[in-house]
Amino acid sequence: MAKKLCAAGIILIALLGLGSCGKKNDNKVVIYASTEDFRTEHIQKLLKERFPDYDITVQFLSTGNHAAKLKAEGTSTEADISICLEESYLENVKDVFADLSSYDASEFLPELVPAHRRYLPWDRGSASIIINRKMLNDRGLPVPTSYADLLKPEYKDLVSMANPKTSGSAYSFLKSLVNAWGEDEALAYFDKFAENVLQFTTSGSGPVNALIQGEAAVALGMTFHAVEVMNKDGADLEILFFEEGAPYNITGMAMIKGKETRPAVKEVFDFTMTKLVRDDKELFLPEQIMVNQTNNIPNYPRNIPYADMTGAQDMAEKERILNKWKY
Repeated sequence: MAKKLCAAGIILIALLGLGSCGKKNDNKVVIYASTEDFRTEHIQKLLKERFPDYDITVQFLSTGNHAAKLKAEGTSTEADISICLEESYLENVKDVFADLSSYDASEFLPELVPAHRRYLPWDRGSASIIINRKMLNDRGLPVPTSYADLLKPEYKDLVSMANPKTSGSAYSFLKSLVNAWGEDEALAYFDKFAENVLQFTTSGSGPVNALIQGEAAVALGMTFHAVEVMNKDGADLEILFFEEGAPYNITGMAMIKGKETRPAVKEVFDFTMTKLVRDDKELFLPEQIMVNQTNNIPNYPRNIPYADMTGAQDMAEKERILNKWKY
């Protein structure tokens, strides 16, 4: 009898342990995010304040790793929520995401909301022509006013751009000119453009860094990064847009399919949709994704003339074009 009672006690303890473990897991939420450190830190701060009893992990992943993990792991991924993944990758893994049709998307610009509703917009980030005017003046060079100007021999080794194979912002330049001019003309342009490029950097932030370090006078870079260093570090830069318009990327937010039934995940995603996305736009990346949205960040351009980015979310098309990139 004693042995039976002892065995029953062990089973009961095990069951209680499993029950408490299950309860703990019910409060655990994992977010994959491809945001910069300071944006991620702000997200973590707000989540901790709003959900002090939840175990929420915001795991930073580069865009490529973020997409690769979701592709490889599918709905079995440890992630519950995905934030700030580029649209071309979102489309490639959209079957991993829960249907968000029940959410009111009327506050977002309708052209940015996909018909399948597997994700909703998180941000829009443009690219632009960024210059160090002092460096141009010191060399007696005019400010370029067109892509054609950047082919002039006087700009040799003074232009910086990221590699489209490793940078989403750089691919947006390539895709925007393919849309504006046709594929053959755009690729022929970059063959000539490459002769003037100081370096095709790996990172999308590389071109602006080259301006700050005095290595380049003209950068094809991220508007967001230029404004950041202007406001934070007092960098003397200027932001320009050529006739073809500003290339841009859209990123999105989503829940993993099957996770939307967990109350903690749904609560955190609801907060992401209503609070986190708005805070991020007000404080960091103000380019318009919502109907009623204002831009109050100093030095951030207003009324950005966006380029035609039709097809930018097509991963197969992206891979096909990049296979022709030689640099």
